[in-house]
Amino acid sequence: MSSAAAALISPAIKKHTSTVIVAHGLGDSGAGWSWFAREARQSGNFAQTKFIFPNAPQIPITCNGGMRMPGWYDIESFGDVANRSDDEAGILRSRTYFHKLISDEIASGIPSTRIVLGGFSQGGAMSLLSGATCPSQLAGIFGLSCYLLLQKKFQSLAAADAPNAKTPIFMGHGDADPVVQYKWGQATAAQLKEWGYDVEFKTYEGLPHSADPEELADLAGWLKERIPDLPEGDGAAKGSAVSGSL
Repeated sequence: MSSAAAALISPAIKKHTSTVIVAHGLGDSGAGWSWFAREARQSGNFAQTKFIFPNAPQIPITCNGGMRMPGWYDIESFGDVANRSDDEAGILRSRTYFHKLISDEIASGIPSTRIVLGGFSQGGAMSLLSGATCPSQLAGIFGLSCYLLLQKKFQSLAAADAPNAKTPIFMGHGDADPVVQYKWGQATAAQLKEWGYDVEFKTYEGLPHSADPEELADLAGWLKERIPDLPEGDGAAKGSAVSGSL
């Protein structure tokens, strides 16, 4: 995105065979989630995975008095998501950006079925929409502490052949979240399931608007199932080692 800082990259340690894109929440940055690559790799997995941590552009946020801050779209209020208007132009602009990140990875030689898109809060909401409506089939989609965007148009935005209609979706939400209410996450998962999406929704007791070690361990385990490191003979021969730290 033209007004955003370049995405942070944690390159694969071995030959690159998969990619995870992690979108941050409102007011945060790619650097705010860059630790997740190190966290995920502590178990010895994801050596072949490139992690991308994009940065949202600085935009005026109405509910914060018009203050400019990193955001994937404007938010008028923190009221019930089912009854508030969405910034459709900003959401679709960001969706185009996420689809471009995915298409760039495909162009570099990574199969779309080895790419996962996900995020937290506003980034999670964008990931659900962008992933479900991506024209290429993904390995998985995840959204933490998030909610459904453009509910009335969501289904119509998907590609005609709906390549991600059955793509696994992981959602995690704390039941003590005072910002993105737990019931909004529950309602989002229920609606996606009603539309036929394959959603796993996990509740984290006492968790406010953040992620905790249990949730991150569950996410890492889910990611390992979606994009396991490939055997050396399947095109993942060890290359020159590259530091995975950012």
